Amino acid sequence: MSTTISVICYKSKTLANGDNPLMIRVCKDRKTKYQSLGISVNPDHWDFEKNKPKPNCPNKELILKIILQKEMDFQKQILELKSEDREFTASTLIAPKVKKKTKTVSEFYEELIKSYELANKIGNSRIYKDSYHSLKNFTGNPLDMPFSHIDDDFLKQYEKWLRKNKCAETTMSLYFRTLRSAYNKAIGEKHVKKTDYPFNEFRISRFNTKTEKRAILKENVKQIIDLDFSNDKNLMQLSQDLFIFSYLCGGMNFADMANLTPENIINGRLSYVRQKTHKKITVSLSANALAIIEKYRHLSNGYLFPILDSGVHITEIQKYNRKKKVLKSVNYRLKKLSKILGMNTNLTTYVARHSFATVLKRSGVNIALISEALGHNDLATTQIYLDSFENEQIDAAMSNLL
Repeated sequence: MSTTISVICYKSKTLANGDNPLMIRVCKDRKTKYQSLGISVNPDHWDFEKNKPKPNCPNKELILKIILQKEMDFQKQILELKSEDREFTASTLIAPKVKKKTKTVSEFYEELIKSYELANKIGNSRIYKDSYHSLKNFTGNPLDMPFSHIDDDFLKQYEKWLRKNKCAETTMSLYFRTLRSAYNKAIGEKHVKKTDYPFNEFRISRFNTKTEKRAILKENVKQIIDLDFSNDKNLMQLSQDLFIFSYLCGGMNFADMANLTPENIINGRLSYVRQKTHKKITVSLSANALAIIEKYRHLSNGYLFPILDSGVHITEIQKYNRKKKVLKSVNYRLKKLSKILGMNTNLTTYVARHSFATVLKRSGVNIALISEALGHNDLATTQIYLDSFENEQIDAAMSNLL
């Protein structure tokens, strides 16, 4: 139903001087609410049929001006609510409005980072923290400005600055996607208007985020398995074993391997919830995978692998920092391992994940099944892993055209 706004002389209440107060009357869905205008008139000076002051009313022009302004304020409020598809009633229109303090970019980012930390979403908090620091370095100030200052020109200048500082395309894409996410959250909390949104003109798709080829052949994996580091005490064997375990267990990523405990082994199968997507994954444990687990049983300290220590790494931030430190060491040693084997690919734990997906694809396994094994939420993400393989297949086919 339509909403009607009108001003009436409220005869049900008479003031000490004989005047009646003027009231805004709001009608919606057969409900009526009143709000005082803060002024009154003598009933003899009010035209009750036309709901306006008579020509002889003292201060007539001022009263009409106040009435018009108040009616316009309510009509504007109604239009804004309708444009945002927000429900309202006569009561909510009349209710006193508490003006919300608009947060600066700095205040909003800091609160966002803190909220993720309190929710133990350390990875998310680090992503926003990195974005925040990058923006501060670009502007040279603590971002004491409203989000509306981040317009198309700001984003273009920010991009130029990042390129000047040799920032990688994938990193730029992450910075802009994080800023866009923060901007959307700020819109949701009414710290900036939808009409100020700058990402309709500035397209993040301009950044080249195509994943470089990371997969290796099955024969290369076998070469890694055959290497003997049993006498090595400098994380070389652990790095080798984590790579192999990831490959054999569905391309499990490093964070999920670090979190594994004996409770994740159920009836000879490995069952866990992927940290990133929260999807439950269950995979069979091969003899090789079980042998790797057995190798570290006496070093596990509550976990399957000697990465975390249940007696030392208690908080989520402690666990996050420990995993980040060990991952760096593991990837460093995997690169040394690739040099030992004369591989062109720099090995990392992520190469094991890509290799698992690619070997399955080359074996004729359906992409949907590979996606399920990887714990992806959509096939598009899985396809990114497999793009380099598809391109190789096309190239090989085209070589036979003549």
